[in-house]
Amino acid sequence: MNGSFYVGALELAAGAVLVCAVITLWRRQIRTIVTMLRLQGVALAVVAGVLAWHEHDLGLAFTALLVLAVKGGLVPWLLRRVVRHDPRSRETAPLMNVPSSLVAAAILIVVSYIVTSKLTDLAPSGATRLVPIGVATVLVGYFMLVTRRRAVSQIVGLLLVDNGIALVTFLLTSGVPLIVELGSTLDVLLVVVVLQVLVVNANAQHGSFESDEMRELRD
Repeated sequence: MNGSFYVGALELAAGAVLVCAVITLWRRQIRTIVTMLRLQGVALAVVAGVLAWHEHDLGLAFTALLVLAVKGGLVPWLLRRVVRHDPRSRETAPLMNVPSSLVAAAILIVVSYIVTSKLTDLAPSGATRLVPIGVATVLVGYFMLVTRRRAVSQIVGLLLVDNGIALVTFLLTSGVPLIVELGSTLDVLLVVVVLQVLVVNANAQHGSFESDEMRELRD
């Protein structure tokens, strides 16, 4: 693969992963948030695919297909099924409003570049210099996880963290063994399936599935 095309494609796909994460903080419609998660999964698969092409790594190519099928297809599809069972598919009362969330995201992105600068200097390359994007995605995911009240939004935050970690791993190591990615994917699927069961049961009994309300029921 031509060097400039390789770097450009990698930058575009990695940047799309982070942009999708930031948009999940901007939008409050759960369906839109799930759509951004789907696009992020596709972008992550493109990152793995570009690396596989550049490294001529067949195992990484299979990993890219797995990421595309699961993170870009199956998981968002399952989350959409969850949303259809939730009568309130909008994040109405996050702990931080949208403008404050976007400012916080900008700060987290800057912090990620500062804390990873020494790491990228150790082995400068077209891939490793994009590691701050993966770290920023992880931080934005954690931020969403702790500032959103809707259970689906919190699960999306957890999935953003998982995607950010996967991005960092791809960029630093040119991919992970297929069996490792498969294990991580199965964990993610388990979380989403459990969420779906909880949402269906909670809506049948109480008509909503907001994390604060469920904690009150537990208490």
